[in-house]
Amino acid sequence: VGDGASASNYGYTNSGYSVYEEENDRLTESLRTKVSAIKSLSIEIGTEVKNQNKMLSEMETDFESTGGLLGATMGRLRALSRGSQTKLLCYMMLFSLFVFFVIYWIIKLR
Repeated sequence: VGDGASASNYGYTNSGYSVYEEENDRLTESLRTKVSAIKSLSIEIGTEVKNQNKMLSEMETDFESTGGLLGATMGRLRALSRGSQTKLLCYMMLFSLFVFFVIYWIIKLR
């Protein structure tokens, strides 16, 4: 009788462990799937970060060249504005007189 009772307890314990083991296997597989998804997502994020860094580097180069071009243009404008103001004023007066005479001539011919 003692052997039968211990055998039935042993069988019950074995089946309980089996249920827990199956549950652990199912949870392990679920965890493995989630880890795999996170791994592929992190790889995609890493690839995207590399592409974005490359694009930022190219933009930095473009901005530096544009800044150099703008700096040269500003230097030319400063040099032009430092030039003789009387010469510039004389050119503007001659241009406005020319425009005035052209308009006068057009009106006179009508």
